[in-house]
Amino acid sequence: MPVTIYDVAREAGVSMATVSRVVNGNPNVKPLTRKKVLAAIERLGYRPNAVARGLASKKTTTVGVIIPDVSSLFFSELARGIEDIATMYKYNIILCNSDQRMEKELQLINTLLEKQVDGLLFMGAEIKEDHLQALTSTSVPTVLAATRDADNVLPSVSIDHFQAGYDATRALLDRGHKRIAMITGPLNDPLSGLMRFEGYKKALVDAGIGLLEELVASGNFFYESGLSLTKQFLQLPEPPTAIFAANDEMAIGAIHAIQDSGLNVPGDIEVIGHDNIRLVEMVRPRLTSVVQPMYDIGAVAMRLLTKYMNNEHVEEHVVMLPHRIEYRESTRPGQGQ
Repeated sequence: MPVTIYDVAREAGVSMATVSRVVNGNPNVKPLTRKKVLAAIERLGYRPNAVARGLASKKTTTVGVIIPDVSSLFFSELARGIEDIATMYKYNIILCNSDQRMEKELQLINTLLEKQVDGLLFMGAEIKEDHLQALTSTSVPTVLAATRDADNVLPSVSIDHFQAGYDATRALLDRGHKRIAMITGPLNDPLSGLMRFEGYKKALVDAGIGLLEELVASGNFFYESGLSLTKQFLQLPEPPTAIFAANDEMAIGAIHAIQDSGLNVPGDIEVIGHDNIRLVEMVRPRLTSVVQPMYDIGAVAMRLLTKYMNNEHVEEHVVMLPHRIEYRESTRPGQGQ
């Protein structure tokens, strides 16, 4: 039979209420009594029943985290930031992989709410009306990480994707490039896909260079699309002299396509990626990339959620973290380095 709080109380010669106070860290217990209770817990091997404690306190100290792809280097770094802060504030994580499928995302939201989680952290691409309906129809606090809804209804932590796209393109313009290609993410993704593309367009307009449709191709954020789309760029009568890819995997695919064609990076074509995942240091030449602070996004999102769960004062409903460009060998030295 499992050891119960009653067994500990009898062993220590105290009330069950006293044992409960010791287990829950209540300071209103005499040091000698606390020592007796802890000794009894150690002797009997007692483990508090988390379900029972949750029923009594109406809190489960668990947070549901919905992530598109747990194998992704980007989202794994985010999850690490979440986990570290959750541990600091004594919350447990239930991590769910959604495969970025809306039906599964909605199902996971309902499942986690049924499990009585104290809060939800949601990561995905586009936040649609069905997401908002599911996440706002409950009293359970929710924070979006690395995404946000169009009207900022829900609290969120992200970066300015428009400005990130603008800055990456501006960096290439400052190096004298006029034929700058972009491998976008899916343009139905309002942040990573669309807004980085809009930043690219605005930088070209500000430089007095018109947008050329032949220099824009929509990828899917995977290596293979960067490889194949760059091969298409290289077949143009006048290929680009620089490429900005909306994420690092596609940028690495671009580098390999350029090298496979017998050209040099950055001598013939310069390449800039986005996100600054660990792979940027493993490819040769090492990839210049827009740094999206993935760990910090996860950590700040979790801390923001703890504030909502504990009714603490929240200064910023929507948090935008800074980005920057980390220059490496896939671009030549120039302005900004």
